[in-house]
Amino acid sequence: MKINLKQLFNIVGESKDIDYSITQDELSDIRGFSFASPVRITGRLYNRAGVVYLEYSADVTMSVTCDRCLRILDREYHFDFDHIVVPSISGDNDDYVVADGESIEMNEIAVTDLLLQLPTKNLCKDDCKGLCMVCGCDLNETQCNCLNN
Repeated sequence: MKINLKQLFNIVGESKDIDYSITQDELSDIRGFSFASPVRITGRLYNRAGVVYLEYSADVTMSVTCDRCLRILDREYHFDFDHIVVPSISGDNDDYVVADGESIEMNEIAVTDLLLQLPTKNLCKDDCKGLCMVCGCDLNETQCNCLNN
């Protein structure tokens, strides 16, 4: 979703609400992640004292695989993000979101923020026992004798 910020950059006190979803079709190009629901984005952009702020929340359900027992499960995530948006900047700086021609691509910002916040290790439960290294059975559900011999 492209958001035009011309009015926000020019009028102190101006604000714009954000409330939309990034569909699963739009997320299908992202490799290595399985989205079980659209990403819900809610928040606002506002100009305070000449500085444009972006504050928003992202809610999503992901299909993840437990890294120990390989069980597939759905996990709900909620993250809050905030950025300062600038019309231009000299040099490289990751502290600000730079508006391209007085607009920002909200989907790109939200997906990048979301992917950076997702956990790198997923467990179905904190005490997941995983799989037997010999027979491959799920040690959460059955007790084998492979390691006792």
